[in-house]
Amino acid sequence: MKRYCLAIPALLAATLALSACATGGAKMDDAQRLALYRQHAGAPVDSFQYFGRIDGWTPLGDSALALWTKPNQAYLLELQGRCPDLDFAQAISVSNQMGRVHQRFDKVTVLGQQTIQIPCFIGRILPLDVKAIKQAQKDMRSAGTMPEPAKP
Repeated sequence: MKRYCLAIPALLAATLALSACATGGAKMDDAQRLALYRQHAGAPVDSFQYFGRIDGWTPLGDSALALWTKPNQAYLLELQGRCPDLDFAQAISVSNQMGRVHQRFDKVTVLGQQTIQIPCFIGRILPLDVKAIKQAQKDMRSAGTMPEPAKP
């Protein structure tokens, strides 16, 4: 009987330790990623130069995204309200006026299988310090608070 009583706390401790490991390697949620990007964002700007090419983008919930225009140049776009299906979008488009994207005037449109494409107006544009974000992610991975990026 004593063995049984001692085995249960040991088993419980092992289970908790394993679940802690599993949670520590979990993917950052949208709110955590948005906080990380905001931490490394500059002062808001009215517009940025855009040559019609998106180098990459990351949805940060349903009302913000990080948009890369070059490998080392990115902007945090905070949208005016909720943008339907942004979290699940396969692709997006960004409007511009003569090669510039303006806050409160231009919009992000989610492209996909929905028949109605609802434009999501850009409320605020913040330039991102891409090097600082990459360093923070690297530091978080080495500290075990962020998962390693998926390998192709």
